[in-house]
Amino acid sequence: MARHRADTRRRGGWLSNLLIIVGVALLLVAGGMWAAAQWRYHEQDQVNRMLAAYATVRDNELDSEASRPPEVDWAGLKAINADVVGWLQVPGTTINYPVYQGKDNQHYLRHSATGEWTLGGQLFIDYECTSPGMVDNLTLVYGHHLLDGSMFEQIAAMDDQSRFDEIKTVWYVTEQTAYECEPLFLYYVHADDMDARLFRFQTDGEFRAYLKERLGRAVTMRDDAAQIIPGVSHALCLITYNYYEEYEGHGRTILVCVPKAEAAAALAGSFLP
Repeated sequence: MARHRADTRRRGGWLSNLLIIVGVALLLVAGGMWAAAQWRYHEQDQVNRMLAAYATVRDNELDSEASRPPEVDWAGLKAINADVVGWLQVPGTTINYPVYQGKDNQHYLRHSATGEWTLGGQLFIDYECTSPGMVDNLTLVYGHHLLDGSMFEQIAAMDDQSRFDEIKTVWYVTEQTAYECEPLFLYYVHADDMDARLFRFQTDGEFRAYLKERLGRAVTMRDDAAQIIPGVSHALCLITYNYYEEYEGHGRTILVCVPKAEAAAALAGSFLP
């Protein structure tokens, strides 16, 4: 009986030691994964900081509506990567990034402007949009939203109406023109909604009917969005992932912005051509 108890204690001790070893191993693995993730965020931040140096932003901190477009060093950016087509800056947020256009919609998901693999890639317009953007009825700009608040995280956060209302201006700047836009509405779609990836319409009437249908899905919006739509001919869509269960963990959040001049003319009743 004494021998049996001793054997039981030895087996119990061996099992306890094994569990401790497994527990320590799991902690080490978890720690390694956390460290790797932090390093990836660090690498992305370094890329973002390097590229941000090519644009000068002069916001009026007291009035985001009085902001001025970024002044962009296009020659410097093109020397790094000739795929650059625009610059996106949203006063009141950390969104201040170059925009690229590749030969497909995959490369800039995970590659930096200098070609390295990065967690957040770069902002990019759809490869089928007419370059440099704001030429077609719809210009689609894609971007990840990262947990550190960078890239399009603050676009995703605009599904809260109070946050949506705070954002008054969205600058999309090309080498030729600075487009001053404003948020109109934000909505969700499933990843396989191919109607979210349209660019050109036969007539402005078709385009406006499309916007009206999308407005019916809005999560957040301007109070006067329905009055503005009949007078607009262009929209800038900022697109990022959402992970809501209803959208099977890989839906899309789309912020629709319109040129301020077109919105003002619509509200005044004198629509621009």
